[in-house]
Amino acid sequence: MPTIIARILGEGFRVFFLSAGLYGLFVGVVWGLWLTVPYMAPDYGMTPPMWHAHEMIFGYATAALGGFFLTAVPNWTGAPEARAHFITLAAGLWLAGRMAMWFSGVLPPVLVAVVDLAFVPVLGAKIATQLIRRPKPQNMIFLLLLSLIWVADMMTHLQWIEVTEGTLQTGLRAGLLALCAMIAILGGRITPAFTRNAMKRAGVPEADWPVSVALFDKAGMVLALILPLGVLVLGAGPLAGVLALALGVVQILRMANWRSRWAARQPILLALHLGLGMLAMGLILWGLAVLGLGNEIAALHVLGIGCVGGMTLAVMSRAALGHSGRALIAPAPMVVAYGLMAVAALSRWIGAELNAGYMVAMLLSDGLWVCAFALYLIAMWPALTGPRTGREG
Repeated sequence: MPTIIARILGEGFRVFFLSAGLYGLFVGVVWGLWLTVPYMAPDYGMTPPMWHAHEMIFGYATAALGGFFLTAVPNWTGAPEARAHFITLAAGLWLAGRMAMWFSGVLPPVLVAVVDLAFVPVLGAKIATQLIRRPKPQNMIFLLLLSLIWVADMMTHLQWIEVTEGTLQTGLRAGLLALCAMIAILGGRITPAFTRNAMKRAGVPEADWPVSVALFDKAGMVLALILPLGVLVLGAGPLAGVLALALGVVQILRMANWRSRWAARQPILLALHLGLGMLAMGLILWGLAVLGLGNEIAALHVLGIGCVGGMTLAVMSRAALGHSGRALIAPAPMVVAYGLMAVAALSRWIGAELNAGYMVAMLLSDGLWVCAFALYLIAMWPALTGPRTGREG
């Protein structure tokens, strides 16, 4: 057992991708129990739906980000990887934040805020020291997005501590949109690249490889940055709706030549394309809803479940396999998990939009989310807890 623990805490992707999977499962189970037996909800310092929203955005997703950045940034810059003592500290801070939120009904709100807000600055400081070795703008931009996520989280706490009014909803929306911006920029970089590499290995002629249009990529990056920043400053008003629509359309244009149909042959690639497709769909639906056409909460769940949930599963599973020396072939349970996550997003959206069977749709969506994470943990457990294989990822 000590060997397994040392292995898990020795590499960022192991402890944080494992934590993200376990916590995604936990929050899903708790939410499902609250929906079916609401009087059993714990005494949070906020309503259970707000705890659920906060922990999905600032709990689950930040664990996924931690695992990704602690693994990817050293590869980008050639900097030494974080050592076990730092990874243990960072993981401890993340866990402490989750515990503070769980016991927020009996802890002082200021203490809850301080503990919950501690993880992201420590993570940001670490990757900043690594990025500074090769300070490329396209990589430094992620520090700005991490800062936006932290500010958005702080805005939720400011209302819970009764310092402000009306910042809770703004913080939750801005935090989710900052995650979507991260996915738009990062996913827009790795998805065509991974598809191109796979096509090259398969002997596909270069003329048929994915093509990225610089104009659309730049427009997507600018819009992705402006949208969460605009929501933080101005709220989710008409301007935010227009920006979301524009980003959604640009995302579709970006993906037009990424060879998604070919990627369907390899589920581990298709999952990336599917997550970015959900991003485009969710942005357009949310933009329309903000402008008065559609259900806003339904659209936010397309982004939260389909985009953030789907894309994090895709990236975590691929990184776990590659960095543990395993072949980049999604195990069968993982393939099912990809599909379940997409269906969970669509069922949640359809139920809210049609306003028919709404509770059934919520329970179905939650059940599919829980099943997806259970399958992720089953499929990725050897890669996250076991020794490296002979193959280099």
